Amino acid sequence: MNHEAIYALYSNVATIDDGAGAFDAQGNKVTIDMDAVNAWVDPEAYKSKRQAEYPPMTDYLDGIAKGDQAQIDKYIADCQAVKAKYPKG
Repeated sequence: MNHEAIYALYSNVATIDDGAGAFDAQGNKVTIDMDAVNAWVDPEAYKSKRQAEYPPMTDYLDGIAKGDQAQIDKYIADCQAVKAKYPKG
């Protein structure tokens, strides 16, 4: 079960037991639409994808320390390319 999707789609779900299902705070079983759960896309997923592909900040800082505008511009362009590849939401 995709717990994150269930919690995002069903605010009344308090606990999830993979074998038994999802339950509200009173212990009542909550009916889950697995098609909706499987179709859910995390609106925050772009953040971790971007983070994994951004160039190291040391490239930028090195460019500043050396006064190398071409290196600074390359760093910024590389970051913009990552942002374009993984847009927000």
